[in-house]
Amino acid sequence: MDKKNFAIFIDLENTGGKAATLNRVIEKVKIKGDILIGKVYGYQESFSELKQVLLSNTFSVVPSLRYGVNQKNNLDIQLVIDALDVAYTNDLIDCFCIVSGDSDYTPLVGKLKSMGKYVLGISRSEVASNIFIKACNEFIFLESVTSDSNNNETSSDDSLGEPDDLMEVVEKIISDQADTDGAMFVSELKKTLLRLRPEFSEKSYGYSSFGKLLNNLEKKYNTIKVFGDNNSLKVKLRGDKRLEAGEITKANWMGIMQKLLNRLKRNGFERVNPSIIKSELQKEFPDFDERQIGFKKFSDMMKRLEKEKIVAVEFNEARTMLIKIL
Repeated sequence: MDKKNFAIFIDLENTGGKAATLNRVIEKVKIKGDILIGKVYGYQESFSELKQVLLSNTFSVVPSLRYGVNQKNNLDIQLVIDALDVAYTNDLIDCFCIVSGDSDYTPLVGKLKSMGKYVLGISRSEVASNIFIKACNEFIFLESVTSDSNNNETSSDDSLGEPDDLMEVVEKIISDQADTDGAMFVSELKKTLLRLRPEFSEKSYGYSSFGKLLNNLEKKYNTIKVFGDNNSLKVKLRGDKRLEAGEITKANWMGIMQKLLNRLKRNGFERVNPSIIKSELQKEFPDFDERQIGFKKFSDMMKRLEKEKIVAVEFNEARTMLIKIL
């Protein structure tokens, strides 16, 4: 994707109003390009912990006044009006990110695409409409965004004072932005890093150039490989650290699932599509297959967890299975 300038419109009800979640969403979009316009809808005083995130990212706010039964519809309409206004009046914006899974936004997505705009959708799986998902150029489940990092308390406002913190961000950028060969130019890596952490400077780590800093990180952590000459220096991930996780067996699978589910619930996701759970599991265990531990289908694993009172299996109006984490 070669488009760079984003306008992002966020339904706070969809994100749950958590600062950590909002930070992750903003970070994910910043990896892809510059956020020139940001706006959140449905702000309430109970979301006061978001103030620092919103102010530091120069987001504007549409409050939830809670007048009448149509308040949610009013906010939805306002989001559509604002997005179209930007599309028609701001030629710098070529990408739109809509953080909501409501199918009512599908006509908006179609209009933006007809104007040559790239549309990224982000939503929690519990409320994501299949129609909206398929309409977007790209769609990401919110659960995946918030579990990108092993350190769920890290926010996009955190300092990069420690090499461990820097290494985590570097790996995340390469994983998301690398080309088909798994590599990216060092110059592009630094440009993306500065979008995420404007305060970053290699000199604060004691190095005269970014390339020299990366060479040091390569030697220390052995998770990246820097190669090429000075004019076209590139970097890629050396190997997949997930392979260190070992295997899922009949003896340990329930404990592993409990840990994964607890992490999702801690991040504010009480109901999750089972496909998200399986996807998150495969991030840590790429070779995972439920048949290896005696289940014909992944849904059978969920039903076993329900018997153990770890989850409850539910179905929404569209008869889509949802997993409630107990």
